[in-house]
Amino acid sequence: MNAVIASPAHRARVLRALGVVAWQRRAVSEAEPAQPAAKPIETQPAPANAGVVVVLPPGCAVRELDLLGRALSAFGAQLTRAPRIEALDGEAMQVPHAPAYLVFGQAQAHALGRGLPAQVMRDAHIVLADAPAEILTQASAKRRLWQAMRALRRALAAGGR
Repeated sequence: MNAVIASPAHRARVLRALGVVAWQRRAVSEAEPAQPAAKPIETQPAPANAGVVVVLPPGCAVRELDLLGRALSAFGAQLTRAPRIEALDGEAMQVPHAPAYLVFGQAQAHALGRGLPAQVMRDAHIVLADAPAEILTQASAKRRLWQAMRALRRALAAGGR
């Protein structure tokens, strides 16, 4: 590397030539309170065109959510934009009806089964993956997640979605 320190204009030209977008950090004003690092996942009904609903365990860490977001974005816009809901253990959760569900963890699969009517369960394609904490620590869980997402993508393609 060159030891010469370039001017900001030169740096901008080089980055533009390389095709790099330089991101600027926004300044937070004193009147604005800082936003929390992690906001809770909203439990909203799925849009009518949602092909997949992702069911997550309650209280996922930011690191786990980042991993899942990256994995979902690797399989295209449909999985990236899929609504995400948290499976509530003791309460009856409201689950939006969709043709496919990607469920992370056995307990969440049981909660999904309690939350969906039998006819929706019969018609839906449900894919079970390991819990996000296991995906972070085990290579075999990552492999199973990849295989589950491939199976889900094939099922959606076969269903015409």
